[in-house]
Amino acid sequence: MTSLPRPAASLTAEEVERFLRANPHFLAERPAIYRALAPPLRLHGERLADHMAAMLRAERAHATAMAERADGVIAAGRAAAGLAARVQEAVLALLNTDDAFECITAEVPARLGIDAVSVCAEGHMPGTRLLPTGTVARLMGLRHTVFRDAPDEPRLVHGEAAGLARRDALVRLPGHGPPALLALAARDADTLDPSQGTGALTFLARAVAARLGR
Repeated sequence: MTSLPRPAASLTAEEVERFLRANPHFLAERPAIYRALAPPLRLHGERLADHMAAMLRAERAHATAMAERADGVIAAGRAAAGLAARVQEAVLALLNTDDAFECITAEVPARLGIDAVSVCAEGHMPGTRLLPTGTVARLMGLRHTVFRDAPDEPRLVHGEAAGLARRDALVRLPGHGPPALLALAARDADTLDPSQGTGALTFLARAVAARLGR
């Protein structure tokens, strides 16, 4: 392919025309360029009308991509708002119960629309699932929340609910005491969607830790 003689800013209209005539497929191979061009008038003939159609296709494709991106942002915002509302309901249930562990394992899953929730700790905490020393650091690293698809070792944190954990979320429990985490399991992968954000689940973990006196 013929190369342009010098930087585009210094080219004359005649040089650009010569280049395009020498490379007739240049624009067709780069449809994104059409979005930067002014549309030709149809009265100049069918070949220019083809270029105008190509420009319209490029613009429509761009508009469709922007609409899809906007729809995705809106959907993610709605999902995050839905998760936040469910977490609020779960926290209210925690505040109004006399048996925190019974609420966490029996009522909180229903409030969140998932299948199972358990509290796991590396040391003695009544009602928790005991983890080997170093497990929280191995699973979480420095993160506060981890989402996993088809998680490894599901029985370690989910026990008898391991078969339900198509996707899970592990949320570090703050406070004093042995390293601990909240393990959430769901058969529906969309229920625990990372795009919904981690803020609500972090807040839930803080509420659980406070309710357990950590």
